[in-house]
Amino acid sequence: MIDIENEVFTKVAAALRERFPKITVESVTTYSPSKFPFVCIEEADNYSYQSTRDSGSSENHVTVMYEVNVYSNKANGKKAECKAIIAVVDEIMIGLGFVRITKKPVNLDSATKYRIAARYSAVVSKTHNIYRR
Repeated sequence: MIDIENEVFTKVAAALRERFPKITVESVTTYSPSKFPFVCIEEADNYSYQSTRDSGSSENHVTVMYEVNVYSNKANGKKAECKAIIAVVDEIMIGLGFVRITKKPVNLDSATKYRIAARYSAVVSKTHNIYRR
């Protein structure tokens, strides 16, 4: 199996921590984070790219999808904070070769928290080259 999750997580998390020193970034889904701002970057799908399988059924490429959830609980400006964070995620993911396939707000806890969920997809080779679909 072709696996680039650690590479992707490390690059995005490093950029976020540099620009937002108090941010918490994890790779496991947490629906009720205890620290804010909070970001979860998780590989949500990884499957064989059938078009490039060889006669021995070797996996040469996979299609991967990453889900990123950004949370803020600021009394004022939580939406703006989430948008600023997701903009950095977007910059890094697109720079790596991913395509954003969705970005949407998610209502939480009677508006005490704000969340933006985004998904990014790409085809990855066994040498870890990333291609837009």
